[in-house]
Amino acid sequence: MSRNMKLELTWVGKEKEELIEPRILIENKELSNIINDENTDNMLIHGDNLLALKSLEQDYSGKIKCIYIDPPFNTGAAFEHYDDNLEHSIWLDLMYKRLNILYSLLKDGGVIFIEIDDNEMPYLRVILDEIFGRNSFVAQICVKSNNLSGTKTAHKTKTILRNKDNIIVYKKGEEITINPQYVERNRWDTHYNAYGVFNDGKLVEIKKFKDVLIENGIITTKQAIKEDFLNNQTFYDFIIKHKNNICRLVNSMPDEMKKMSKNNPSEIIEYKDENNNTRYAYNGSRVSFLNSSIMEIDNEEKFVQLLGDLWIDIDFQNTQNEGKVSFPASKKPEALIKRILDMVTEEGDIVLDSFLGSGTTCAVAHKMRRKWIGIELGDHAYTHCKVRLDAIIKNEDLGGITKSVNWQGGGGYKFYELAPTLIKEDDFGQTIINPEYNAEMLASAVAKHEGYFYNPDNSVFWKQSNNQGKSYLFVTTNHVNSQLIETIKADMQEDEFVLIVCKSFDSNCNSYKNIAIKKIPQSLLKNCKFGVDNYNLNIICPPEYDEEGSNE
Repeated sequence: MSRNMKLELTWVGKEKEELIEPRILIENKELSNIINDENTDNMLIHGDNLLALKSLEQDYSGKIKCIYIDPPFNTGAAFEHYDDNLEHSIWLDLMYKRLNILYSLLKDGGVIFIEIDDNEMPYLRVILDEIFGRNSFVAQICVKSNNLSGTKTAHKTKTILRNKDNIIVYKKGEEITINPQYVERNRWDTHYNAYGVFNDGKLVEIKKFKDVLIENGIITTKQAIKEDFLNNQTFYDFIIKHKNNICRLVNSMPDEMKKMSKNNPSEIIEYKDENNNTRYAYNGSRVSFLNSSIMEIDNEEKFVQLLGDLWIDIDFQNTQNEGKVSFPASKKPEALIKRILDMVTEEGDIVLDSFLGSGTTCAVAHKMRRKWIGIELGDHAYTHCKVRLDAIIKNEDLGGITKSVNWQGGGGYKFYELAPTLIKEDDFGQTIINPEYNAEMLASAVAKHEGYFYNPDNSVFWKQSNNQGKSYLFVTTNHVNSQLIETIKADMQEDEFVLIVCKSFDSNCNSYKNIAIKKIPQSLLKNCKFGVDNYNLNIICPPEYDEEGSNE
């Protein structure tokens, strides 16, 4: 067996390499919204997402902190002209291309979240293992997405009905930082059965919690403390107010302190833990206070529990009009995206969604003061995403997470369209530079192909683009002759290099080691496949959520 062999998923066409054209992005200034922020880095891109991702690669590789995508699920109806094997291969191949670029865009310590159904989830996991590495798997989150009722139960005798979504989570790099998430408890933890009395900041007495409740008229002597007590507002207000006193006894503590405490069972012993925090031991146990389970959720203190990979608390039933746009098919709750961004990002981090849909990810990122990039192929970029983001900027969107994050308007974004293909065939089958390209577009596009950054120098005409150090690119549609070469050479420093890309040049141009000449379009033809405007996944049956938020 070859040492180069590895565990991977194969499909029809995987071995075929297809070089994607790195298009430039053209700002549509009429659709941009920069009234509050002329220098905004937020980008709303309309166009095929594979081409758009490729266009971002040069400037954003290793810079994105969090990616969330909800790609269309593979369905037989989408590929009615192919057999099942080929249909499945098309979906896998197009996702594979996108995931490879998404991986390159993520920074070390960045995280990708992919929402997917059960049909493609196992195959997606294997692809992600190949691209990210198996050790980069973080979690598979199950999110309750609907309640089983009505027509959704029609096939209950023939199958197990689905009322969840999967969110696959992978990291890039060895380490990530997770901000733990908490949800409100709806049942009282009866293990909190003690009450600590403090004097001058010192714990001096441990009482029974029930006795304290009786003393304060919360319960009677005949009542037992039950799990449903959180439904009693008086009880709830009392535990929030006395969170620093209510406690329970737990086993976790240093062995030497446990031994000392058991030898002095009626004494409260104060000690410091490994983080220099003050702790108390009593009768061989550590005193754990309720305040560690009280946290602020949506600007209100709540009794909480740590959240794992089962999310059943998010409301999918009332999302159809979030963002002031109607999008009954596939819209995700803002609360879902907020939780994801809370987990792995901070203000100022860049968030990317390349299957933007109605714009939820960018809407939430904007309200949470993250930078964002959203890509949408369809007209939703105009009719939903732009409309939704404009309302947020004007502070006219009061729904979703607006109140919980105290959003009050502001910010901005720039709207971009993908440029057309750089090289096309004329009526005679000859390859030519696309006539839609003006000089500036051409210079910018060639720079991207050659790995340069388009940044014209205001005083030196041939310094249109630069690379590392003192390497420059000059693109011109004019004929290049020896006189021009000599002019440029006389203006150059000894440690500078320039690549000249032109339509034609004299064969007798003087040759210098720090000047190179290429001819377009011939020199670019080997770089990629030109003329492809649509790498669409071609899924015509995305998941839909009915009026109750149910996933059919």
